[in-house]
Amino acid sequence: MQLFAQRSLLAHAEDEPSVMPMALVTAWRVQLDRWSWIDVVPGFVSGADAVFDTLVDAVDWKTSDRRMYDRTVSEPRLHGRPPHRPVLGAARNVLQVHYGESFDRGACNLYRDGSDSVAWHGDRIRHRRRHAMVAIVALGEARPFLVRPSGGGRSRRFQPGSGDLLVMGGACQRDWEHTVPKVRSAGARISVTFRSRTAVIDAADS
Repeated sequence: MQLFAQRSLLAHAEDEPSVMPMALVTAWRVQLDRWSWIDVVPGFVSGADAVFDTLVDAVDWKTSDRRMYDRTVSEPRLHGRPPHRPVLGAARNVLQVHYGESFDRGACNLYRDGSDSVAWHGDRIRHRRRHAMVAIVALGEARPFLVRPSGGGRSRRFQPGSGDLLVMGGACQRDWEHTVPKVRSAGARISVTFRSRTAVIDAADS
């Protein structure tokens, strides 16, 4: 698959893909409400362009269908399971240690250009856990990532660059929705998402 993403002006060809655990120390937390937050971590993965190129070729990209009101439509993006790559394993391990979450489920989403997108939604983990974390590593072209209260309301905008990390925590999946909207023009973007598949009910839910 031949895709193009704008290369970071700070990237160098000799950069080896690696995880930067100390980047978590400089993360800033955006408190969406009393129970929901997003951590923003710039530069979590170095050599991100090389990781992007590897995933484009290594992932078995597929389309998926989603039920929208009274009809089934194909999602305007591709998805797949992340391959076993040292940098992805290292990212998961660092996240598990820092947040105390298992992050034992991974997925990749590919937005080929500005016409690929995902509609407003909350991840399905919200049906099992009131408080759940979802970590997203952005690779390739920077794209808007918006969040809003579930059901509608004023949105907040993030735009992670290649190698940046967003972590949605607390009640974010239950009480907030997120989207990657269509844009007029953009190169390719991959999001690598880590979640926990453990169906644990928080004490606050019982």
